[in-house]
Amino acid sequence: MGEQESVESTEAAKPHKSVKGSKGTRPESRLALVRRARRINRELAEVYPYAHPELDFESPFQLLVATVLSAQTTDLRVNQTTPALFAAYPAPEDMAAADPEALEQLIRPTGFFRAKAKSLLGLSAALRDRFDGEVPGRLEDLVTLPGVGRKTANVVLGNAFGVPGLTVDTHFGRLVRRWKWTAQEDPEKVEAEIAALFPKSEWTMLSHRIIFHGRRVCHARKPACGACPIAPLCPAYGEGETDPDKAKKLLKYELGGQPGQRLRPPSDYPGRPAAPLGAAE
Repeated sequence: MGEQESVESTEAAKPHKSVKGSKGTRPESRLALVRRARRINRELAEVYPYAHPELDFESPFQLLVATVLSAQTTDLRVNQTTPALFAAYPAPEDMAAADPEALEQLIRPTGFFRAKAKSLLGLSAALRDRFDGEVPGRLEDLVTLPGVGRKTANVVLGNAFGVPGLTVDTHFGRLVRRWKWTAQEDPEKVEAEIAALFPKSEWTMLSHRIIFHGRRVCHARKPACGACPIAPLCPAYGEGETDPDKAKKLLKYELGGQPGQRLRPPSDYPGRPAAPLGAAE
């Protein structure tokens, strides 16, 4: 029996959340939830076949550093900051030996630069001293590094090592709750409940698709419901702008004709690259 069949057959009889249907609110069975969640994933794969991590990186170390810097700021601002940072400190040994004030000045545009500099110095020293200057490919090792939690570890594992993982950031959590895949708020509990709905092989790309959708369409304050490709599957439809023309104006990045977040996006990305720091767009 395949993984999907196993989940669906063993969980089919369990009641889950309630969703709105044509005859009003009714309990959604576990089987119905799994099928709806996986259909949404398939639909998002059609909309975002080019979904990818939106941090520029060329090595596991660069991705690790960029992900730490991405806390409380945009991937765009990180991508505009890291070229100078990696030119100055190309390896963990270089960053571990950095002057703290010089490091702080380089990462200042990302905000919270003192705390982030402390984390970067600590994780770089740990990589140098405990891992022979290499980023480890196991979650249990990654989370021992200063400033690295499960979210950061899963980003690195999924995108630098090909190890499936779910990236439960603010966009991911917001959307899976809107879709009633979970009611959990704690990121680790969200991760566990969503992981149970999908084959492990889907976890990394599922994360990219959900985050792409959250950044482009399903915004926190005013979702573009009228321009949403999965509106028929969404129990939260109507929380945002439902007029198609008005909703279309809310779309961001490549869907709204704007530059993306990466200075060096993948070759299949259909939008424009972001501009370097300080450059006029």
